[in-house]
Amino acid sequence: MERWLNRIAVVTGASSGIGAACCKDLVSKGMIVVGLARREDRLKEFKDELPAEQASRFHYYKCDVSDEKQVKATFVTIEKELGGVDVLVNNAGIGRHTSITQEGNSADLRAVIDTNLFGTVWCIREVFLSLQRRHIDDGHVLIINSIAGHRIPIMRGYNINMYASSKYGLTALTEVLRQEFHLKGTKTKITSISPGATNTEMIDPKIVAALKTEFPMLRAEDVADAVSYCISTPPNVQIHELMIQPVGQML
Repeated sequence: MERWLNRIAVVTGASSGIGAACCKDLVSKGMIVVGLARREDRLKEFKDELPAEQASRFHYYKCDVSDEKQVKATFVTIEKELGGVDVLVNNAGIGRHTSITQEGNSADLRAVIDTNLFGTVWCIREVFLSLQRRHIDDGHVLIINSIAGHRIPIMRGYNINMYASSKYGLTALTEVLRQEFHLKGTKTKITSISPGATNTEMIDPKIVAALKTEFPMLRAEDVADAVSYCISTPPNVQIHELMIQPVGQML
């Protein structure tokens, strides 16, 4: 991690769960970390809880990644005030308990795609263009994907259909961007990290109840450790896909 000391990482969805754990881990390892989230009050609370030396290297901005204009404006501000982004952790994501084939749920379906898929696209585009403008050739883009982006668990009484569809989209997006990065002649890396069930606010208690059985889960810190592992690899090593599951997960 030495080469990342005092370099800038942006983490989306930073107000809780995996995003907050990534911020805590990266800032403790010497990076300047920028947390983005819709809940600005939670970001302030997070900063206030950090040791003084780490708090001085943590910055935050309110940003809804599903809004392309907000994303562009936020990254312009980051580059102006801090100098640009070297590492991007695309973590922001939402789920909705809804079926694709029911009526009256268009807003929920659209919200999932706009946040999970388009939000990731908007952020990656801004960071990659910034890297190119600044002639930075060793950036790293990480996408917090999901096991649901590779196989779809069937859980009676609970639908994750559009969530899974958005995560499958991220799996394809990772490969598309790997090829685009290569064709543009950059050594910037891209990694998809696909956790299994993780104990965060995103896990709806209804899911656990629907399974009616033991439901082992990862900690948010386990995923943050994976992020640090991926960005600490040597310049000639790219982890394209990393899948992590809790021991005993059956789905």
